[in-house]
Formats: sequence, structure tokens, C-alpha cells
Amino acid sequence: MGRIAFLVMTPTLPTSPAAMLAALTALGIAHTTQEHAAVATVEEAKRLRGALDGWHTKNLFVKDKRGQFWLITARADIAVDLTWLAKTVGGKRFTFGSAEAMVEVLGVTPGSVTPLALYNDRVAHRVRFIVDQPLFDGQPIHVHPLTNTMTTALSPEGFDRFLAATGHDVTRLDLG
Repeated sequence: MGRIAFLVMTPTLPTSPAAMLAALTALGIAHTTQEHAAVATVEEAKRLRGALDGWHTKNLFVKDKRGQFWLITARADIAVDLTWLAKTVGGKRFTFGSAEAMVEVLGVTPGSVTPLALYNDRVAHRVRFIVDQPLFDGQPIHVHPLTNTMTTALSPEGFDRFLAATGHDVTRLDLG
């Protein structure tokens, strides 16, 4: 009995902000983007973003003791209790993921972590996603489009459509 070889085609990953924004457009998701100086922390972003209406986010890339990767998107102004969160979602003690793993799994570098990077994990689904439920209250949600030199605003409905396109299960919790 012979072997049958299968060629698995991996969709092209959006490796640039322009490609990510084009993917959003192709998905029919309205978005607006502002360019700015690079920001690596929430505090830097606060100084640069001005008075953009809506929710500003912070994103944490973590790994649990079992080796499972997690991406957490929360309101920028809250402290996320990682011990409580790991227990709540059945993770085993969260620690921050390495820069190398972030690049390998999400295709982004530290400072540019974003839920939009889940698009780069839509085939392998190596990352579990947790999002702060209050972000879906109707206001725009601001995230990076794979780089920390831009901020993209999406409606909650557009963000939901994006998440559906990635195929990831989404855990929604009030993280505040």
C-alpha cells in the first residue's frame, strides 16, 4: 500500500501593517488608522494618542506551565491579575512569552503585540485568546496593525468579524 502525500498550503501571512489593513478591508471590516512615533508601553501611547475616542488596549502574550500560549487584550487602564486569570481559564501559572515565541507564533515583535496578530495564527491555532468584555460596549477599539507605529480603530462588530475570520475561540471576561 503506497503513501499519499498531501501538500498543505498556508495562506500568506500579513507581515506588514499594509498587508494587515488590506486583510481587514478584504474581510469587509471598516477601520481607520493613525500613524505615530513608536510606542512600547501604555504610558507612551497615552502621551501620543491624544483624544482618540474609544477603548485603548494593552496586550499580553503569555505562556502557561503546560506550554500553551495565550493572548490577552484588555482595557489599557486596568491591571490584569494573571494569577486569577490563569485559574479562571484553566491555565497553569502564566509567565510572559519570549520574544522569539512571539515572532514565531504571532509574527510580531515586543511592543507590537496586538489581537490582529491572531490572523497569523489562524491555521495552527497555537494561541488561546482572552478579551476584556467591556471593550464591546459600542465604542471603537484601538489596536496596533502589527506595528507599534500605528493605531487602528475597529468597531466592536468589526472586531468580532475579524476574530471569527481567525477561527479562534474567544474567552470574554471582565478583567477589571
